[in-house]
Amino acid sequence: MTEQNYKNHGQLVPAFHFVTVPLLLFILIGSIVNLVHSEEGNFYSASLLLALSFATLLLAFLARMMALKAQDRAIRAEENFRYYLATGKPQDSRLKISQIIALRFAGDDEYVALSKKAVEENMSSKEIKMAIQHWKGDYNRA
Repeated sequence: MTEQNYKNHGQLVPAFHFVTVPLLLFILIGSIVNLVHSEEGNFYSASLLLALSFATLLLAFLARMMALKAQDRAIRAEENFRYYLATGKPQDSRLKISQIIALRFAGDDEYVALSKKAVEENMSSKEIKMAIQHWKGDYNRA
């Protein structure tokens, strides 16, 4: 497995990003075309097909968002515990979830100092990631 760093840490899920989403968009567009070209006798079923297509696309995005939200909650708990183990204190409550997610890539030797700096300077997640000297890869995410 390639060692993670700032340039390659982003991740796409091929089955979702390259198969599911394009397929659902294709179905949605096809159902719109079907509705536009439907005859009066088929208008109701074409409308249902459009509604079903839209609902399926929405469901896919909501399922992905909910999974990511659960992952964010797990990261917050893990990083709060990591900070507690390093300092004996809970993590600063002013840290935003995006900052905490970025901080998880920081090595243990710079984690506490970078956490404090992130709060004091209100660093963005990109700024935090760029400031990391010893990258700690996250190889368990989906």
